[in-house]
Amino acid sequence: MTLTQLRSFIAVDRYGGFTAAARAMRTSQTMVTSQIQALEQEHGVELFHRRGRGVELTAVGREFLDLARRMVGLEDDARLLLDDSGSLRHGALKIGAVSPFHVTDMIAAYHARHPHMFVTMALGNSERVLDDLANYTSDVGVVARVIADERYYMQPYASYPVIAFVHRTHRWATRASVTLEELSCEPMLVREAGSTTRRTLEAAFDERGLSTTVAMEIGSREALREAVIRGLGVGTVSQSEYVPDDRIRSLPIDGEPVRTHIHIACLKERRRTRKVASFFDAIGPGALA
Repeated sequence: MTLTQLRSFIAVDRYGGFTAAARAMRTSQTMVTSQIQALEQEHGVELFHRRGRGVELTAVGREFLDLARRMVGLEDDARLLLDDSGSLRHGALKIGAVSPFHVTDMIAAYHARHPHMFVTMALGNSERVLDDLANYTSDVGVVARVIADERYYMQPYASYPVIAFVHRTHRWATRASVTLEELSCEPMLVREAGSTTRRTLEAAFDERGLSTTVAMEIGSREALREAVIRGLGVGTVSQSEYVPDDRIRSLPIDGEPVRTHIHIACLKERRRTRKVASFFDAIGPGALA
């Protein structure tokens, strides 16, 4: 049973004969007749009584007509769904990201172009974001470092300096900036070992032969910020993730020796699919591409 056979069957009933059905379907009478015959022979039934040039549904034909209409209707619905999804008039885009701070502007740019697409965002570290891409749980990812894995396409998007921040009563609060050397002598509040900010900061210290004193290791940027607000030490954060507050003061690091780099990622095999490509097109090449 094929959709062409079903459409022919419905048309013959609707137009009252094979010739009229063929004319409406813009095909030959022979083609329509062969489709109906094939359907009848395949299942060993008679769908029409032939009466001269006209036809009349048999009992089984009348029962089958409603099912045939529903089946063709479902095919039409499926075609519309796929067409709408392919043209981005319908569907969902799933984004994985290491931080919401980098993604808000991207989502706004995408929504402006594709307002009918439903956007979801899941947060996690870079490994989780890439795993979700590999498992097709996400369509695109926003990560803070390049991963050497041939499965992924990665496009540079932006680079941000890492800054320090302190409580408003800290002796540095009125300073315009601090040096990396000064930071190395200060008890530091740091993120967990897998944090991109911590990793890049430690690499900069190592490059200059500097050591640091870790006063506290804190597992989230929000908790670290609260610790600085309570005067527990000096924190560092990517400038793009810094949230101003009257209780704290931000301090650029002289020369901006530490920077984080944001990349947009997807599976290489999906880079040219319409949905994934539409995201890259909407956000543009980025400041670093």
